[in-house]
Amino acid sequence: MKATARLYLALLSAALLAACAAQMSSDSGSIGTADLGGVVSSAKGPEAGVWVIAETTDLPTKFAKIVVTDDRGRFLMPELPRANYSVWVRGYGLVDSPKVRATPGSSLNLTAVPAPDPAKAAQYYPALYWYSLLKIPQPNEFPVGKVKSQGEWLNVVKTNGCNGCHAMGTPGTRTIPKDFTHMSSVDAWARRIQSGQALPQMARDINRVDPTRALQLFADWTDRIAAGELPFAQPQRPQGIERNLVLTLWDWGNTTTYLHDLIGTDRRKPTINANGKFYGSAEESTDMVPIIDPSTHTVSEVKHPVRDPKTPSSKSGPMQPSPYWGPKPIWDSQTSNHNPMMDEKGRPWFAARVRHPNNPDFCKKGSSHPSARVVPIETSGRHLSMYDPASGKWTLISTCFPTHHLIFAEDANHTIWTSSAFGTGVVGWLNRRMFEETGDEERSQGWTPFIIDTNGNGRRDAYVEHDQPLDPKRDKRVMLNIYAVAVSPTDGAVWGTAWSSPYPGYIVRVAPGANPNETALTEIYEPPLPGYGPRGGDVDRNGVYWASLASGHLGKFDRSKCKGPLNGPKTATGKHCPEGWTLYPFPGPQFRDVKSTGSAEASYYTWVDQFNTLGLGANVPIATGNLSDAYLALVDGKFVTLRVPYPMGFFPKWGEGRIDDPNGGWKGRAMWSTTSTRTPFHNEGGKESKPRVIKLQMRPDPLAR
Repeated sequence: MKATARLYLALLSAALLAACAAQMSSDSGSIGTADLGGVVSSAKGPEAGVWVIAETTDLPTKFAKIVVTDDRGRFLMPELPRANYSVWVRGYGLVDSPKVRATPGSSLNLTAVPAPDPAKAAQYYPALYWYSLLKIPQPNEFPVGKVKSQGEWLNVVKTNGCNGCHAMGTPGTRTIPKDFTHMSSVDAWARRIQSGQALPQMARDINRVDPTRALQLFADWTDRIAAGELPFAQPQRPQGIERNLVLTLWDWGNTTTYLHDLIGTDRRKPTINANGKFYGSAEESTDMVPIIDPSTHTVSEVKHPVRDPKTPSSKSGPMQPSPYWGPKPIWDSQTSNHNPMMDEKGRPWFAARVRHPNNPDFCKKGSSHPSARVVPIETSGRHLSMYDPASGKWTLISTCFPTHHLIFAEDANHTIWTSSAFGTGVVGWLNRRMFEETGDEERSQGWTPFIIDTNGNGRRDAYVEHDQPLDPKRDKRVMLNIYAVAVSPTDGAVWGTAWSSPYPGYIVRVAPGANPNETALTEIYEPPLPGYGPRGGDVDRNGVYWASLASGHLGKFDRSKCKGPLNGPKTATGKHCPEGWTLYPFPGPQFRDVKSTGSAEASYYTWVDQFNTLGLGANVPIATGNLSDAYLALVDGKFVTLRVPYPMGFFPKWGEGRIDDPNGGWKGRAMWSTTSTRTPFHNEGGKESKPRVIKLQMRPDPLAR
C-alpha cells in the first residue's frame, strides 16, 4: 500500500472516531467535568457491550468505576471523584487494553485488543465456564458411596458444598498450587482441601459424597485444564438493559478479611440511613467490623467485643499450611459475626458469638423459661449483638438458640427472627421492644421447634418427636434447621430454607400465632424435580417465596396456588404442592454429563428487591451468580445478568438496596454488595487483593449522566 493511501486511511479512521465522539456528545449531552466519555473501537470497528474500567489510588481507599459501551461502542462514565485514573477496556473476545491515564472531564477514545487465541480469551471467562468442565457421575452409576443420585451428588459439589465459600473455576481453584505439584493430582487435591483454617468445613463437605471418587474427578478436571482443555461454551457480552449498569467499587478490609455481608439501611424502609455508612460482617476472619463512608471514600473499622475473654477463636482450629500464607493462621475471630441487619434507627445488628458456647441455666432442661420447657438447649455457637454508631457502644445479647442470619419483622415489637443453619432444630426470636424497654434478655427471647399439623385440625397440639411414627391424634415435629430467614409482610409468616435436611431439601413456612411457644405451626415444601437444594431465599411483598436452588434454578413458590389441603397425615409431607412451584433455569452452561435443565451455576442466595431500589422494578428477585461474577435478576420471566467484571472472581452472598434520594432518579438509588469469598487471594490480584464494596446502579440508557 502506498504511503499516501495509508495516510488517507489513517486520517479517515481518525475522522470516523471523531465523528462517533461528536455524535455521542450530541446524543447524550456534553461530557461533564466529573465524567469520562468516548468511543471504544478495534480493527473490527466499534466494540459494543465491553467494559470501560477506571481505577485510582488517589482517594483514601482504592476506587474504581465501570460502565458498558452501547451498540456503537460509545461510553459515558459519570460522577467520578477528582483524581488521576488508569483506564482500560475489558470484554469477552478481548484481552485487556493498555492502561491510559485520564482525569474527569476528558473525552477518551480507547482501542480494544482482540484476544490472539481462544486460550487467551478464556482467561477472562467467569468461573462457571471452567467449572462446567468437571465430570459428574452418570445417573446409572449411582449409588456412589452413600450418595443415591446424581442430583444429590451435585447438591454437594455445587451450592451446598464447595461453592458455598468460593467460586470453583477461578484461577486459584482450577490450577494446582505449585507447592503440591510434586504429588499425584489426586493426592494434591486431598492435600489442598486440608489447607488453612477452613479444613474442618472442606473435610466435612468432601465426606458428604464418596471422597475417593470426588477427588479423582477434581484431579481429572485440573489435569485436563493444565493440558490445555478450554471451556466448551463462551459467555455473552452484556445486551439490552444490561448495558445500562454502572458499577462503583471501593476497597475495604484487608487481604485476609473474609467478608460475608454488608448492611447500610433498614430492609423494611430503605430510605433509612440515606447517604450513610455501610457495615460489614467478617465472620471467622477477624473481630474488626469494616466500615465505609461512600460519600468520602473513607474506610475504618471497629472491634466487636465479647463478654467472656475465654470465648473460643477461629485461630485455634486445625489446619495444614496454606500454599498462599504458610503455616501461620490468618484468621483470628472470637465473634464470628456472620450476618448484619440494620434497624429503623440506623443501628446494625449482627448474628455474632458473644460468649462461650455453653448456655446459661435458663436455657437448659429444668428451666421455667417457656421455650426451655418445650425444647431445652445446652449450647449455642452464635448469638446477637448491636452497634450504636451514635454512641460507639455495643450491646451483646446472649441467646439460647444459635443464630446464623437475622431479619426484622414488620410488627410493633420489631421482632428479630433468626436462622441457625446447623443446630438444635428450632427457630428463635428476640422481642426487641421488650428487650430495649427492660434490658431482660431472658424474658425477651424465645424459640420453637418445627411442628407440622399432621392431625389436620388447624391448631398446634401435643406432638410426637421427629423420630417417632405418626399418631393420628397428635402433630409431628420435624427435625430441621433453616438457613435463610425472611418474614412475609402480608401475614407475618417466617420463611426459610432447609438445605441441610435430607435431599432434595425444603423451603419452610412457620406461622408464629399469638404465642409462638405454644402456637407456632410449620409447613414444609419440597421443590419438584429437576429442582433441588434450596440455599438462600427471600420473600416478596406479595408473600411469594424465592429460593436459589443447587440444581441451577431460581425457584418461585406461591402458596396461594396450592390446590389441596396443606395439613393432615397424608398431605403435610412436603410433596403436596408441586403446583405452587415455578423453576427458572439460570443462564450459563450445564455440566456436560448432566442432562437435566438448569445450569452449572451455584447460586448462594436470592434477595428480593421489594422497593425497586435498583430500578428494575418492585419485587424483582435477584439471585447471586456465584460462578458468574454477577447478580441474576429475573425481570418479566427473563434473567438480566448484572456482571461485575473486575476484579475477576466476584462472589456475593447477599444484596442490599438503599434509596439515598427518592427524587434523585437513578442516581438516588442503588443496590450494594461486597466481595464475599473466603479466599479473595484466589481471584484477580492474588494475595494483594482486598474485598470490595460494590454499588450497582441502573441508568435509563448507557450514555445517561
